[in-house]
Amino acid sequence: MTTAIIRKISAGVNQSGVRDHNERLLLTLLQRNGPTAGSDLARMANLSPQTVSIILREMEAEGLLARGTPIKGKVGKPSVPMALAEGGVLSFGCKVGRRSAVLLLADFRGTVLHQMQLNYTYPLPGPLLDFVTRGVREILGLCSAAERKRICGIGVAMPFELWKWTEMVGAPAEEFVQWKDVDLAAELAAVTDLPVSTVNDATAGCQAEHIFGRGKEFRDYAYFFIGAFIGGGVVLNHSVYPGHQGNAGALGSLRSVGPQGESRQLLDTASIYLLEARLAEFGLDPKQLWVQPQDWSALARFVDPWLGQTAQELAKASLSVCAVIDFEAIVIDGAFPDAIKQALVERTRRYLANQDMRGLISPRIEAGVVGGNARAIGAAASPLFDRYFMNGNLRLQG
Repeated sequence: MTTAIIRKISAGVNQSGVRDHNERLLLTLLQRNGPTAGSDLARMANLSPQTVSIILREMEAEGLLARGTPIKGKVGKPSVPMALAEGGVLSFGCKVGRRSAVLLLADFRGTVLHQMQLNYTYPLPGPLLDFVTRGVREILGLCSAAERKRICGIGVAMPFELWKWTEMVGAPAEEFVQWKDVDLAAELAAVTDLPVSTVNDATAGCQAEHIFGRGKEFRDYAYFFIGAFIGGGVVLNHSVYPGHQGNAGALGSLRSVGPQGESRQLLDTASIYLLEARLAEFGLDPKQLWVQPQDWSALARFVDPWLGQTAQELAKASLSVCAVIDFEAIVIDGAFPDAIKQALVERTRRYLANQDMRGLISPRIEAGVVGGNARAIGAAASPLFDRYFMNGNLRLQG
């Protein structure tokens, strides 16, 4: 992989009464660029060195920042890089999937401190709420008093209108319809006494890749996450674009074509549930696909044709989204072993090279690096960024 070019952010102000804005800006710069000296931060943020020095000292005293090893220059005193402190701020992230739920506690560097998983045939509100409530209590019991004070909220990533997926999930309609009347955020807030935010699951995965993965490398890109059902997200001008109704980048709903020429959605032609169905046809237990750590090597007979079909569908879908916006890259990740991801990316590149690209600019096809936990980590990032980082489209200088 080539060295990433990270564009600089410049949006600081020096007037009194806006320290919160400047704090967010400096934290965002440190998250984006890694350990950085105060003098460099001042230049990037267009702030005075004195202003930056004061803010850095205050945030260090609060436990948000940590000093790095001094770096000697040719002249003058050694510079001391500052970085986000390990465990400086914490948040719970919960992913509600069609086949499993994940609850984790992560810090604002994307490091997962604790994690637990619940596998099921299909999700129902009662058992899920019990799992999260119990999980939060257990994880809090593993935390020190200082860590508990640093927890700022819970982010929940789940599909929109989950109750509409009854047939494909394989759930009884009379049970699954419970989701229509459930406000999971309100329920969790009531039992945990923590602020709760919700986000679309695929958008959360995109957010995780954008913040903690390869998002620093690209200005505009589309993101595909292949789980039990494929989904996606869109990044425009260095920001994850959720849309006015929170459902932008619903790439799983892109049109595709079935084996008889019938109109289908991409999620019907490029999702792991198709591999599950194939295993079930041969009397094998599909749940083995979700056992952690994942190892699909014994299933090559079934995985290989699934990979071929999924890669073809991703190549066509990539060109479809690039017909709307000239994305420079398509980032692919999923709930599967890393070897499967790399094979899928390589096959998608090969299929893309053979597509009719008249009138289009061919995008780079790249592998995401966050992996199967992307949706839960992205969920955890939601309250963290709401409170500590810059959100929205920032003014960036290349």
